[in-house]
This record gives sequence, C-alpha cells and structure tokens, in this order.
Amino acid sequence: MKEVRSAVSLFSGAGGMDVGFANAGFDTVFANDIDKAACDTFNLNHSITSLCGDLRDYRDSISQFKGVDLVFGGPPCQGFSVAGKMDPDDERSQLIWSFFDKVELLKPRAFVCENVKALAVNSRWSQVLDGLIEKSNALGYTTALLVLNASNYGVPQARERMFLVGIREGGSKVSSLAFKSALTASLDAKKESSIVIADLIRGLGPAGSERNSRTCSAIITYAKNPVLRKSPYAGMLFNGAGRPINPNGVALTLAASMGGNKTPIVDEAEIFNGKASYVTNYHQQLLTGATPRTGTAPSRLRRITIDEALAIQSFPYDYKMVGSQSAMYRQIGNAVPCRLAEVVARTVDEVLTMGLKKFVSVPQQPNIKI
Repeated sequence: MKEVRSAVSLFSGAGGMDVGFANAGFDTVFANDIDKAACDTFNLNHSITSLCGDLRDYRDSISQFKGVDLVFGGPPCQGFSVAGKMDPDDERSQLIWSFFDKVELLKPRAFVCENVKALAVNSRWSQVLDGLIEKSNALGYTTALLVLNASNYGVPQARERMFLVGIREGGSKVSSLAFKSALTASLDAKKESSIVIADLIRGLGPAGSERNSRTCSAIITYAKNPVLRKSPYAGMLFNGAGRPINPNGVALTLAASMGGNKTPIVDEAEIFNGKASYVTNYHQQLLTGATPRTGTAPSRLRRITIDEALAIQSFPYDYKMVGSQSAMYRQIGNAVPCRLAEVVARTVDEVLTMGLKKFVSVPQQPNIKI
C-alpha cells in the first residue's frame, strides 16, 4: 500500500492546495488561515479544522507536529503581485517569512511554498527570494525554484505561479541545479491538455440552471474609449477589468477581486446556441473604424458564475462554499488550482519515495496525453 504522508498546511485559504495534496496521498494534520469565510469553507470540505487567525499566534499548536513529512502553503501574494502595488513594506509581503519560520520550527522532510510568478522573475524581489533560498539552504534543504503554468497540467486557466520546493535529506550531495532539472523533467512528463472553457460551461449548464446556479449580477457596459489589441480577448472592449474569455481556449488568471466588473465575461449564445462570437464581431468592427457602442451590452454576454470559477480552478464539483458572493469569488481567486497542486504534490512524493539522489538520476518518460 502507498504510504500516507503527513502534512502541515499554512495560509490554507479555502483549501484548493489541500485538495490537490490530499489527492496525491498527503494527510493534512494542521491548517490555518486568517480569513474567516475561507476557514469556514475549508472546514466544510476537509476532515480537520482550519484554525482561524494570525499564524504567528499558533506557535504552540503547530509545535506538536515537528518532524512532519511536508509543510506546504501559499503566503499572501498581494505585496508581490504585478496586479497590486508591489510594495516591499506591505505587511503581507512579510508573511512569507512566517512560512519559513514554521519550516525551521517543524523541520519537515520537504516543503512547497507557492506564490505569484513576479516573486520569481521580478528583479524588485530578487533580494527577498535570495534570502528565502539562503535560509532554506542553511536549514539543510536542497531547493529548486519553478514557474509553472496551470494550463499545462489540465487546468483550463493560464495561471502562472512560482513554487519553491525544498527537500531535506542528510548526506545527499545534490546540487540545486540538478534537483531543478529532475523536477522539471518529472513535471514535464505529467503535462496534459485541459478542457476548453466552452466544454466546461456546457458541462455545468446555462447560468441559473441547477448545476450552475450561483450567478453574478454585475452589469456589462461598453467601454467609452475601447483599448484595442490584436486579440479580441485582450485590450478592453467593456467596462472594468473583467475581459471576455475565449470559449475555445482557456481563461486568464482568475483574480480575487472578481464579483463585480472585474469578473470575466463569456458569450452564452455562442457557447450554447452556436451563434457567431459577439466579442469577435464587435472587435473586428472597431478595428475597421466603427464608432464604439454605448450603454449595456446584450444579455448573451454575462459574467462567469461561482460554479464556473470553481471549475476553472479545478475544484471538485461538490465543493461547498461559505460567505457572501464577493467572499466566495475572493476565496476562489486566491486559491491554487487543485489539479496543479496535485501534480506538484505527486512529484514531491516521488522524491520522498525514491530519495533525492535516485530521483535526480532516474530519466523521465513523456506523458502520452500530450
């Protein structure tokens, strides 16, 4: 039988990362978040209770799990994100150090720290990232920094995220470069295409139907001064930051600010009735010099629902949500896609099962799904 590994979940949110790690065989023994609605959602869907409050106040509670197999989590990313102010003094930017303080306290065999891509690639944060890696190395971990796109792993969303993975294995003389190369090869072997948005939505049913009932009422109006790009799904044709989604592709990153006019848009008539794309036609008219339209867009254009947002983040269909509509959208947007988390978790499990040296030396076979 496959060994069940123990895990501590930090900054757990609504539990998206936990779903993925549980699917990969990890048993979460401790979870925590400061968002009350997210904790309530977590507690409805998982066998343990997520303790609600500041992680720094739970040192005694978490100390009993010293020697756990894994610590994983995604510290708040708003301070690092290009979608935010990128403020180095933002208190949320400091919470990533709390994650590594708990790694130092618990000394797990492995850790997985998730965050926005900007932390890995933006020079503004290089000093922070270097400090995290230096601390990890000083604690005895061989580390690898990865940037993964969820759409490469069966998630219908082009969501890029950073994962800092660390393995502590005494006596192993494996370089970070070799470890990263082996992790990348293993992850590449797990790549698979995702369902397109139109098929995902058709599987749920029209907005307001039984399986797709939690609709968004935010009105869609035409942009007074449209911003045009080559793609009709870029730029800004309508009000707010909620752009149309290409039904024959994947969504862009779902934001925690969804729920109003930042909620993405779909064309229900195109998806369910085979009508020509309203967005594409309007975009083409603007490119050829037509006057921008005013007022409210036709009802065939609508914001994505709670149920669709959950599915785009690869949550289980029956995942229960708690809180106001805006709180639900926020929890979904803050989550790590479950399927992406599962792929990372299965790869970490391979390292723990094989041992670091053997993992690095074993060639990976390509995934036949690609």
